[in-house]
Amino acid sequence: MQENKPILIVGLGNPGQQYERTRHNVGFITVRHFVPEDATWRKEHNALTYAGRLAGHKVIYALPQTFMNNSGDAVRALMAFYKIPLDNLVVIHDDMDLKLGAFREKVGGGSAGHNGIKSIDAAVGADYRRIRIGIGHPRDFDLKMDPADWVLGKFSDEELKQIEGVIQEIAL
Repeated sequence: MQENKPILIVGLGNPGQQYERTRHNVGFITVRHFVPEDATWRKEHNALTYAGRLAGHKVIYALPQTFMNNSGDAVRALMAFYKIPLDNLVVIHDDMDLKLGAFREKVGGGSAGHNGIKSIDAAVGADYRRIRIGIGHPRDFDLKMDPADWVLGKFSDEELKQIEGVIQEIAL
């Protein structure tokens, strides 16, 4: 982390009411948790943003409005505008390979097939901090369904409670 530069915290998801509470939008859900409920979001650079402070640092919270597969467009534009180095980028996203209610943090790595991560990697490089939140896989629940349908499915109330518990554990 470069101390004298802002931090960009990006939650991945898809814009629109029809995607609220979907597994693929766990990044949006998480970022909204860290922003005051009465916050005024700005529309800029294909994203909704909120500027705040965290542990003495300027932080830009962002929800790309480009749809998941083009998230890199918004991230690249925000990084250029705010002069944010790759070291100060944090991306929060869903991960089907992690059990529901688990999370992992790492710097760099591959996309594991996640199209939002692929887009960001192509736009800005891969060496940024990632917080992966487990949404489980249909096979974990003995379901035979297309993974694309799974990620676009909505969390049950019980699943959402588990996700909220994970969000409480995440220390940004």
